[in-house]
Amino acid sequence: MDSRRPDHKGEEIPEEPTVDWKGRPSTPNEHGGMRAAAFVLGVQAFEIMAIAAVGNNLITYAINEMHFSLSKAANIVTNFVGTIFILSLFGGYLSDSYLGCFWTMLIFGFIELSGFILLSLQAHLPQLKPPQCNMLTDGDRCIEAKGVEALIFFVALYLVALGSGCMKPNMLAHGADQFNKSDSKQSKKLSTYFNAAYFAFSMGELIALTLIVWIQTHSGMDIGFGVSAIVMAMGLICLVSGTIYYRNKPPRGSILGPIVQVFVAAILKRSQECPSSPHLLYGSKNEQWNMSALPNETANLCHTDRFRFLDKACIQKEGNVDNAKESAWRLCTVNQVEQVKVLISVIPIFACTIIFNTILAQLQTFSVSQGSVMNNKISKSFHIPPASLQAIPYILLIFVVPLYDYFFVPFARKITGHDAGITPLQRIGFGLFFVTFSMVSAALMEKKRRDSFLNSGQVLSIFWITPQFLLFGVAEMFTAVGLIEFFYKQNLRGMQSFLTAMTYCSYSFGFYLSSVLVSLVNRITSRSINEGWLGGNDLNKGRLDLFYWLLAGLSLINFLNYLFWARWYNNSGNRSSPGKKHFGSIEEGLHNSLNCA
Repeated sequence: MDSRRPDHKGEEIPEEPTVDWKGRPSTPNEHGGMRAAAFVLGVQAFEIMAIAAVGNNLITYAINEMHFSLSKAANIVTNFVGTIFILSLFGGYLSDSYLGCFWTMLIFGFIELSGFILLSLQAHLPQLKPPQCNMLTDGDRCIEAKGVEALIFFVALYLVALGSGCMKPNMLAHGADQFNKSDSKQSKKLSTYFNAAYFAFSMGELIALTLIVWIQTHSGMDIGFGVSAIVMAMGLICLVSGTIYYRNKPPRGSILGPIVQVFVAAILKRSQECPSSPHLLYGSKNEQWNMSALPNETANLCHTDRFRFLDKACIQKEGNVDNAKESAWRLCTVNQVEQVKVLISVIPIFACTIIFNTILAQLQTFSVSQGSVMNNKISKSFHIPPASLQAIPYILLIFVVPLYDYFFVPFARKITGHDAGITPLQRIGFGLFFVTFSMVSAALMEKKRRDSFLNSGQVLSIFWITPQFLLFGVAEMFTAVGLIEFFYKQNLRGMQSFLTAMTYCSYSFGFYLSSVLVSLVNRITSRSINEGWLGGNDLNKGRLDLFYWLLAGLSLINFLNYLFWARWYNNSGNRSSPGKKHFGSIEEGLHNSLNCA
C-alpha cells in the first residue's frame, strides 16, 4: 500500500510499497504494526538465546571435547564470532536484492538449526569425537580432533555462523518494516520497537548466560546444544506463526549494481565540468525524464553539495534528447548519486563505534580474567562463575529499557518534539561518552584489586568489578540501539537490511582492533616491564589497570572525534539551494537536506 503524508514543509513523501504473504498490497488494518512485530521480537529472543549459549561455552567444548589447544580454541571462537558478523552483510545484501527479509530469515534459520543439531549429535556420539581425555592432567597425551571429526565440527559450527549471520540484520529490519515511517503515530511505535528489540536481545542473552549455560555445565554439552536446537526451532515456529500479519517489502534487484554504476560513470566523466546549476543534471527535480526506463528509481532525494565529484555521473551529453537510452554505466540520475552520497556519509558514524566494541571485547576477556582471580564465593557451596559476569548488564537492562521507553521517551518528546525523545545520533553520542566511565571504573577497580593483593594478600570480592559491566550496559543501550535506528532510518530505499548489517560489522572490527591493540601495547610495554602490561598469565604481575586507562583515553578521544563527524554529517547534508541554511538537531538537518524544496 502506498500511503503518503505531507512532511513539515508541505511535500508528500511516498512510502515504499509493501505486500502480504500472497504478494497482494498490504492493508494497515490487517498487516503490520506491533502485533506483527511481536512475532519478530520472539524470533530475536529465541535466536540470540540459542547462539549465545553456544558461543559463550564454545571454548570449553573445543578444549575438553575436541582437545584443541588453548590458542587454537581461542582462535576458533574469535573466528566464529567474527564470521557471524561479517556474514550479516551477505544476509542483508541477499535480502534486499533477491529474497526479502522473511524468506531470508526462514531459509537461513533452518540452516542455523541444522548446525545446532549436528553439534548436538557430535557431542552425544563418542564415535564422532576424539577419545575422552582430561586436558588439565593429560593434555600432552590427548588426541586432537582431526579428519572426519574436525570436519563435522567445523561444518556444524559454520552452518550455525552462516545461519545466524544472515538472520541477524533481517530480524531487525523485518520487525521495523512493520511500521510506516511516513505516519507520525507509526514513527513513535517504530522507536518503541527498537527499544523492545534490545529488550528481547537482553532477555535472550540473560537466559543463555544463566539457564542454558547451567544446563551445559551440569547435563553435558550434547544436552546443551540440543536445548539450543529446540530454542531455535521455537524461534522458527514463532516466525512462521506471524506470516499472515507481516508487511513484506519486495526485493528490488541487486543493490550493489547501481552503487558501482555511479562510481564508474563519475570516473568515465572525470574530465568534464559540472554544470553551474544542479537542475541541469540528469534526473533533477526540474527536468523531465523517463521514470519508466528506471523502474527501481525513487525520486525523493534532491541534490546536495557534498562529494561533488560524484555529480559528474549525472552530466548529460550535449544535444542528446533521449538520455534514458544512454548506458546506465555512463549516466546516472541525481537520486541514484544522492543515495551513494548518503551511504558514504554514514561511514564515519559507523567507524566511531568501533572503539566502543573494542571496549566490549575487553569486558568479555580481561574483565572475566579479573573475576577469575577474585573471591567468587557467595556461600560455601555456591560460587559465581567469572563468565557469568557478562550477564550483569542484561539483568540491569531488562529493567532499564522499559523505564527508558515508558518514562524517559515521553518526557523528552515533550521537550524536543522528536518521536524517539532524542535523535539516534544524540543517542549514539551519549553512549560513546558514557562508555568512557566504564573503563575508568575498570581501571580504578583493577588498581585497588592489585594493590590489595600485593600489599596485604587480600583477595577482593568479585562484586567489586560489577560497576564496569553495569556502566557498559547503560552505554550499550544508547549506542547500540541508536546506531541501528540511525542506519535503518536512512533514506535509502530497499537497503534497510544491508544498512542494518553494517552495524554488526562494527562488532567484528571492534574485536579485530582489540587483538591488534593488545599485541601492540604488549610489544611496546615489554621493553620496560617483563612480558609487558598484558603478556603474562599472572594479572598481579601485569598492569591491566594502565591498559584500561589507555582505553578510557581512546574512548574520550573517539567521542570528540564523533562530535566532529556528527557535525560534518549535518552540514554536509545541506542542499545546494542558494541562501538556504538548516539549523536544529543533526537528524533534522539531514531530514531537511533529503527532501527537495
